[in-house]
Amino acid sequence: MNEIEQYISIMLSEGAGKIILSNPAKDAEYKKIVAEKKESGYQLSKYTDTQVFHENTSPSDTLARLCLLTDGRYRQVNGFSDSGEHILLISKKGKCNYRLKKQGGGEKSSSGSSSHTGSSCSLSHNRKKNYILEEGTVIEPLVDMGVFTRDGQVINAKYDKFKQINRFIEILDDEISKRNAKQLNVIDFGCGKSYLTFVVYYYLTKIRGMEVKMIGLDLKEDVIRKCNASAEKYGYDGLHFELGDINGYTAPFDVDMVITLHACDTATDFALFNAIQWKAKMIFSVPCCQHELNAQMKPENLTILSEYGILQERFAAIATDAIRGNLLTWCGYKTQLLEFIDFEHTPKNILIRAVRREIIPQAVRDKAIGEVEGLMKEFAFDPTLYRLLKGSDSNL
Repeated sequence: MNEIEQYISIMLSEGAGKIILSNPAKDAEYKKIVAEKKESGYQLSKYTDTQVFHENTSPSDTLARLCLLTDGRYRQVNGFSDSGEHILLISKKGKCNYRLKKQGGGEKSSSGSSSHTGSSCSLSHNRKKNYILEEGTVIEPLVDMGVFTRDGQVINAKYDKFKQINRFIEILDDEISKRNAKQLNVIDFGCGKSYLTFVVYYYLTKIRGMEVKMIGLDLKEDVIRKCNASAEKYGYDGLHFELGDINGYTAPFDVDMVITLHACDTATDFALFNAIQWKAKMIFSVPCCQHELNAQMKPENLTILSEYGILQERFAAIATDAIRGNLLTWCGYKTQLLEFIDFEHTPKNILIRAVRREIIPQAVRDKAIGEVEGLMKEFAFDPTLYRLLKGSDSNL
């Protein structure tokens, strides 16, 4: 076992929830690679300047795969476990310098020396901000996520995740705080493991004091089973998870709010279509993997935008969400496209916030749909959400 393998093996044996390969060599294919622990093995997210590619590894393959990706390509490896931050620095000649920055105390190097640098969450005075989800408050889903300690303090390695979650809650709160509603019915499409679903439920019921009926919907039976068990564990009586497809789902109540986070490609369109059909008062959507229009794109005049693959891909993704925003406006929503989190953390950083209005001026609606159809004509686009609305009773 060489030195790189030895130290990455330590990180894995310590149960590191996240391992980051960074400081790439000139010939490295990716800017960084982030390995996150899942129920079985790790998911690797490999980042270029504009894209992220995913790969899953089994427990038996993870060590070999990380060592292969690291050796000669990356000069820094950071692993985050309950014991602290593992830091591995690799010189150009392959010499390793390893140290462990402990959660509550000093820093231990591979040679056994230590220094009192610390990595505990007592650093909160250096990052003071009035978050809606406050440090010092025990929020069980955040504890289970590994974002909070048992006493409600943010784990330093998870501070970016804490900010991201708070940013999403702030975007919700901007709208919900304007309302006097005491009750709220919520659908969360593609809820996945649903930690954010739990946090939203906590915010609505514990912070806002609302009576909430909330359904999380996903296609994975084991995920639904575990999420329902967690809801029971937390005592979240108004939160329930169901097995089902976004396409054609029938809600059991009048829907006030729809959430859809990272529903892949056209799954976002089906979620938005359902929300429109239900006349949901609020929609919060973070789209993901906008492939549809990239495959269709054939410019009539602006061929410069398809001349270079990377530019075509970026333009098609932007056009996808611009069309979604305009179609929501046409359907009676005041629509905003907001930056969800800083771009450095993820390329999937756009959030669509749409709030239903009783009156959207006809001139505004006409302009919105005219821009969509003009874009479709120029680039031969045939977007899913447009087709769905055209085939419904939305008078498109």
